[in-house]
Parts: sequence; structure tokens; C-alpha cells
Amino acid sequence: MTRLSARDLIALVLDEGSWESWDSPPDRSNHPDEYAAELAAAAAKSGVDESVLTGSARLRGRRIGVLVGEFGFLAGSIGRAAADRVVAGIERATREGLPLVAAPVSGGTRMQEGTPAFVQMVRISAAIAAHRKAGLPYLVYLRNPTTGGVMASWGSLGHVTVAEPGALVGFLGPRVYSALYGRDFPADVQTAENLYSHGIIDAVVPPEEIAGILERALTILMAPRDGVAPVADPGQESVPDVDTWDCVTRSRRPDRPGVRRLLRYAASDVVPLNGTGQGEADPGLLIALARFGNAPCVFLGQDRRGQTTDHPMGPEALREARRGMRLASELGLPLVTVIDTQGAALSADAENGGLAGEIARSLADLVTLEAPTLCLMLGEGNGGGALAFLPADRVVAAQHAWLSPLPPEGASAIVHRDLDHAPEMARAQKVRAIDLYKRGIVDRIVAEKPDAADEPEEFCRRVGAVLEHELAALVIAGPGRVSARTRRYV
Repeated sequence: MTRLSARDLIALVLDEGSWESWDSPPDRSNHPDEYAAELAAAAAKSGVDESVLTGSARLRGRRIGVLVGEFGFLAGSIGRAAADRVVAGIERATREGLPLVAAPVSGGTRMQEGTPAFVQMVRISAAIAAHRKAGLPYLVYLRNPTTGGVMASWGSLGHVTVAEPGALVGFLGPRVYSALYGRDFPADVQTAENLYSHGIIDAVVPPEEIAGILERALTILMAPRDGVAPVADPGQESVPDVDTWDCVTRSRRPDRPGVRRLLRYAASDVVPLNGTGQGEADPGLLIALARFGNAPCVFLGQDRRGQTTDHPMGPEALREARRGMRLASELGLPLVTVIDTQGAALSADAENGGLAGEIARSLADLVTLEAPTLCLMLGEGNGGGALAFLPADRVVAAQHAWLSPLPPEGASAIVHRDLDHAPEMARAQKVRAIDLYKRGIVDRIVAEKPDAADEPEEFCRRVGAVLEHELAALVIAGPGRVSARTRRYV
């Protein structure tokens, strides 16, 4: 694998001629002669004076703060001077209100400086936490290799984190493992691709594509929150009083459009994210940064394509959703949740994974979230797994969407001890969107003409127009109060 130098990466990704260094020469006066000679040799070899360069630049015209590692300088290791430089760069980006992009490449802490260098990771992590608390994006591109204290601090704190294909990424370096334990570390564990498969990073992206990913992410994350123009209300068409069981049946059609087609036809920008960042991912949830028109959001959609009989939506999906909730709150972005699920998993694994607790925490997080919230009921809405996505400032529903404590067949089994009364139970439980609209639980219904599956593109575009209008209004209004969010259920 060809490793790009820090300056090569700057030239490849950032606008030509826009780099402005923030660095001053490091102080080497207190180092022992042998170590000072090592540092001088590293500088001569790499062409830079430390293992990290910091500065500002433009990315497709947008000014950003940048931290870039240089592996050619003592394997990108972090000593006190490098840590001082990183912290100063983060703090300057925060003061200037700049989004920050980091591209670490490092073997970790500089062994020549030992524990005094090791503890600098505390300062670096604190500076990033302050940057994030200021509502500013922190985006990370992990390069080959990123290990040790760097991976365990500024490499793992991004709002969005992607990695170079084939990159060695992990905590303990494989050479250290072999020396300590007398055997090789298992292959294909500390790789970018394996981290992606486990929901730890969001994507694997070659260097030549990183500028496009960063631009799309920053277009959404840095979208204006003040002075947003209202979007014309597309209006609400009258909908016929379709029988409840007919709605349930239509919502289950395999060709009914789900969240992926909604984003394809209705969103103007999409940056998919992946997993919890903590080792879990569930194909039943789609998490993304998105824009509908000019309105940005964090998007959490229950994905009908990813939910199967063998793999229904599990507690991992709710933990992934709660990552999205934290992103929305921290960055001041509206949150869009989409309900479309056959129901959460009923299994020993789900119980052991704390499914009930995750539903409760999702409900609590949504009700109290410090960000505007919008729920879209798109299709099936079975049980607590659906309810966990419902609390919001505004609730929009497709005409044939519905919400029930159990599948109607399950309700029939409890009450009648058979499945034959499912249509009757659905009607009695008032599960339809139109019933919920009459009770004030749903604010708006999007018509299906006569069925979303028969007009997927047109339906998705109608939904997108409603989301754009509602999101713009929510950005203008700001987050709702807990009392207002819960009043609709009284």
C-alpha cells in the first residue's frame, strides 16, 4: 500500500494554494542529545518538523481546520511537542468556529518520551470534547496505520469517521502483541474493512474520494440554522376512509417503497453512516446525514429491506439510533425518524441485549432531545420497536401506515386464542394513520394514490416535499418542549 505523506494528502484533498499553516517550530532545548539527534534525523528524512501538521485550508471553497499526521516522522508518534501542536490546532479551530478534519496516521505514543507523552492523550481528548460541545463538526479519516493512543483518543472521537482501504486500525499494534504473547495477532481484525463490518467506522474510502465525502457531510452539518426561509406548504389532500385491514395488507406489500427509495427520490444530499461506533450495527436501521431541499437532518430510518424473519430489528438498531440522536443534539440538527418495522426481535439474544431497556431509553431520549424532531410513519408500525421512534415535535404519516402494540395477529392470539380475528382486532385497536390523525397523535397524512407501491417515485417525492416543509419550519422554531411533545398522547 502506498502511503501518502501529510503534504501529499493536503495537495490531494484540499483546494490548491489554500493551506495556511498554524504551526511554529517545536522547542527541542530540553531533549537529551541522542533523542535530539533522532528528531533531527526524522525531520531531515520526512521534510517536516513534527509528526503532525495543523492549519486551515479550503475544501471545495469552505474554510476548515485540519490536523494531518506524518508517518515519516518517527512513525507518526505523539510526543509532548506534537500533542501541544494538536491541542493548539483544535483550540484555534474552536475559537474560529471552524469544522475540524483530522487525518491521523500513527503508531501511537512516542516511546522515547514515555508516560509524559502518553498522558497528553487526555489533553487532546478534552480539546476535542470542547470543540464538539461548541456544536462544531469533527470529522476523521483514519490512515494506515492508526494505532495505540492516537486511535484511543483523537482517532475515535469523530462525528463521522471513515478509513483508508486496507488500513491497519486498532488499539494494540500487532508487533507489540507478538512480542508480548509469543504469537501473531489474528489476521483481518485490525483492518478498516473489519471495523466497518462491526459498526465502528462509517465507511472505507480511498484518499482520492475523501474530498467528496467531506464536502457532502459538511454541506449538511454546516447548513445555516439562522435566517432559514420557510418552505411553501405542499398542502394536505383528502384521503378516503380505507378499511383498516386493507391498510395493514397494503403496508406489507414487498414492493412498497421504504427508506432507501425515499432517500433516492426525495433527498438532495445523503451521507450514510454506519453502526453505533462501539462495535454494533443492525441492517434493520439506516442512519445517515441528509438534506431535503435545503433542510438538513440526521436521518434514522427503519429499513424494511434489512429486516427479515431470521434477523428482525434488534437492540443494536436502537443503540445505533441513539447515536443518531446524540449527533442531532450535539450539532443542533433536526432529527428525522422513520417507522417501518414488522416488530422488534423476540429472541433470547434480544432479551440478553437489553431490548426493553433500549426501547425505554430511546423514548426518553427522543422526548427530551435538545433538537427539533420529526417522525414519519411510513409503513408497518409493530410494537415497542416502532413506538421507540414515535415521540417528536411533528408526526407525518403515509395514508396506509399504522401503529399497534402487537401485530394484529398477535393481538388476536391473546384475545381470541386464534389468528382469525386479526382484521377485527386491527379495527378495534384504531391503528390506522387516519385514526391517529383524529386523535391528534399524527399531524399530517400524505396521500397514496391509491397505494405507494403502485407509484413509488411520485409518492416518495410527495413525502419529500412534506419533510422539506416541516423541517424548515422546525429549524425556524427550534426544539419543542417535553410537555408539548407528550401532550398529544393525553
